[in-house]
Amino acid sequence: MRQLAAILFADMTGYTALMQENEQLARLKRKRLKEVLETSVKEFNGKILQYYGDGSLSIFNSAIDAVHCSVSIQQQLKQEPPVDLRMGIHTGDIIMEEEAIYGDGVNLASRIESLAVPGGIFVSEKVFDEIKNQQTIQTRELGYFELKNVKQPVRIYAISNTGIAVPARGELKGKTSQPGNRLAVLPFVNMSADPENEFFSDGITEELLNALTRIDGLQVTSRTSSFAFKGRNEDIRDIAIQLNVDKVLEGSVRKAGNRVRITAQLINAADGYHIWSENYDRNLTDIFEVQDEISGIIANRLRENLTAAPQPANKAKTTVKNMDAYTFYLKGLHFWNRLTPADTRKAIECFEQAIAIEPGYAAAWALKAGAYAYLGSMGQMSPHEAFAIVHECADKALELDSNVAEGHTAKAGAYLFYEWKWDEAYKELQKALQLKPGHSPTYQLLAFYHIVKGEKEKAVEIMEQAVEKDPLSTVANQSLGNMYIFNERYDDAIQQADKLLEINPQMRAAIELKAWSTGMKGNWPAALQLFEEVHRLTNHPLKGLLGVGYSNARLGNRDKALECIHKMEQRTIEEPGTVVDGELAGVWFALGDIDKTFYHINQCIEKRVAPAAFFLEYPSYKGLKKDERYFELMRKSGL
Repeated sequence: MRQLAAILFADMTGYTALMQENEQLARLKRKRLKEVLETSVKEFNGKILQYYGDGSLSIFNSAIDAVHCSVSIQQQLKQEPPVDLRMGIHTGDIIMEEEAIYGDGVNLASRIESLAVPGGIFVSEKVFDEIKNQQTIQTRELGYFELKNVKQPVRIYAISNTGIAVPARGELKGKTSQPGNRLAVLPFVNMSADPENEFFSDGITEELLNALTRIDGLQVTSRTSSFAFKGRNEDIRDIAIQLNVDKVLEGSVRKAGNRVRITAQLINAADGYHIWSENYDRNLTDIFEVQDEISGIIANRLRENLTAAPQPANKAKTTVKNMDAYTFYLKGLHFWNRLTPADTRKAIECFEQAIAIEPGYAAAWALKAGAYAYLGSMGQMSPHEAFAIVHECADKALELDSNVAEGHTAKAGAYLFYEWKWDEAYKELQKALQLKPGHSPTYQLLAFYHIVKGEKEKAVEIMEQAVEKDPLSTVANQSLGNMYIFNERYDDAIQQADKLLEINPQMRAAIELKAWSTGMKGNWPAALQLFEEVHRLTNHPLKGLLGVGYSNARLGNRDKALECIHKMEQRTIEEPGTVVDGELAGVWFALGDIDKTFYHINQCIEKRVAPAAFFLEYPSYKGLKKDERYFELMRKSGL
């Protein structure tokens, strides 16, 4: 029998040694532990499945009950005679067959318990997500840990209620493999008199981050997670826990005329100790040498722990010589990282100005290609026009420098979203990841590729890796939530959505993620409320209506669903060139009109938007594969 449960492991510490010193006291403590366990587990609606030696395994229907029970047990065991107990809790699968009890959830709960300290209660991130809004439960994050026989690092929290032991992370050394050579580069502070130079300090940070990424054996947290701490005055040790790193690089940039002063310092995250610091006063023309110098020093400082010699691998060439071109490039990077259509167009203007001054600027050509791929895939301009520019600019970038990862990623985007050349896309994505292993946009496209190829579990694995490398990236976390939906793991998708909504309660993509997950779990009334909020946040009467129409159709509100279809069609009249066939196909399918569904899907194929091979794998289209026309669509999509 398989079930999802909150799994509690408890283990008495020092029992064997006490048996040798005082057998009577050891037996007394063990008897008392058993009495407290049996009374408390029953009180909090749990069940003890197994005793083993001086430990036990219990399950609960609720993580909240499991934690309350654990707190009660630890507080009782402080009374005479005190019993030292380690406790670990995880929510996951448990399988019971005859006398055997096993499952991934059991394994992970056991590893968490072994990490805990006497008198402490450690819980996984899954448990934390369920208890975080409980006023009667206090927690403290301990960070990520690499546990034996567990593939991905696990984020651990300690229960910190009164009377519960809470260790510092440093006290847990030796119990697990610690993250080594993991570095975060925090945004360098703009110390210039002109606040407009903010883009310059951000750009220097990103360029330095890219230089460090190319050092073999060094794992560098991606930009989006590092920049989440921009302007926030937080303790370096807390930042390191959230980013799962053991070292942090921070600094400042002061630009005045043609001179620049860069201050950089490398900090050991465990104790806040400065490993190294340096000031650089240079002419702007020497800026690239400074970046190389800083990255080289850091590599040498980490040399003793690196698995390979710290030599930059596949290093992209710095082809820019003109500082005006470099300045335009940094401005473009500033706008590009905002990832909105309007800012993307501003970024393109800046990249074009950089290229006009310095035609051999490979990185500017590559990011211009990526910006057009974004506009084309989002329906912000004609796909035919956008992806022709993508290929032109990406080819130019790679002709100038084949080691620019963004050029390969842009090419992959064109192959995936427009030409549907799946094998070519995969090859470009692999090249990009070899050159820039932590590049989140490349991971997203790779997950997209695996969905198209029907490898849904692989898509989840890819995005879980991306989130591990870039834990605070809203884009990566939202994409992981979508991959969970493709795999029909709706509870996991809802947890991802809730994480995003903590960051921004009005994040449309997160609300939409939660809405689809909620609906496909069977609660379409609640899903409709969420979709209506998505529509409201678009601030446009004709946009954001797919979910509203689909939910109404599922609820039998045919007139309201048809009203959504009418508004979508009206939008194509008011905004010529806008393609909404993918949305129309979804609502018609929910209404049960399969002929119109296939008509609009074929329109998507003719117009080269929204690859059918991708969106038809979404669970909301379940049942469509029974129709012979589905296989004709796959043939047209090159599958």
